[in-house]
Amino acid sequence: MKRTWSQRTLAIAIMLLCTLTTFSQSKIPALDQSGMDMSYYPPNYPILKIQDKVTEPLVVRVVYSRPQKNGRTVFGQLVEFDKVWRMGANEATEIEFYRDVLFLGKPVPKGRYTLYSIPGLTKWTVILNKETDTWGSFIYDEKKDLLRVEVLAEKTPEPVEYFSLFFEKAVQGFNMIAAWDDLMISVPISVYVKPSRIASKTPVKTPVKKAG
Repeated sequence: MKRTWSQRTLAIAIMLLCTLTTFSQSKIPALDQSGMDMSYYPPNYPILKIQDKVTEPLVVRVVYSRPQKNGRTVFGQLVEFDKVWRMGANEATEIEFYRDVLFLGKPVPKGRYTLYSIPGLTKWTVILNKETDTWGSFIYDEKKDLLRVEVLAEKTPEPVEYFSLFFEKAVQGFNMIAAWDDLMISVPISVYVKPSRIASKTPVKTPVKKAG
């Protein structure tokens, strides 16, 4: 039996009404106070890409949330010393390497990792962990660490209101910098180039001593 034009119109109207009713009942999430951000090396890589100004290959991207100081003392109070920290807020910070790198001299295969730290007043432990897509540091498992490195903590020239995680070019490679409130750290990173073993095509001749 063929549907009439009025029947088809009625069916479409009912479908639209159901869609609008479902949407009206949906709860739109509120804006999070600790907004999510990301940093690249090279810095501003996506913008450079669309402008055709890329001079270095993409090496790393970090995705993190940026909590605010908001008049509070951060390190030693809001973020406790000597305890594992998610390096931001909400979801644990994740870092993705698009090439094999040296992380403070230690080799790291390309891939995605969770970035944790253990802040201290004068030095921090920075951790790359193989378990990703997690919230906070509540189920952090040290057995899944890829590596740990220790870096010195420095005083910032002035208080940093929002937690910041970014990359800066260095003489050799680049540095990952984390700063918030009155403390900051820097971790040297460089692209890992595996040593090549090219055999010489010309055989080495051993000198033959003449009999005297």
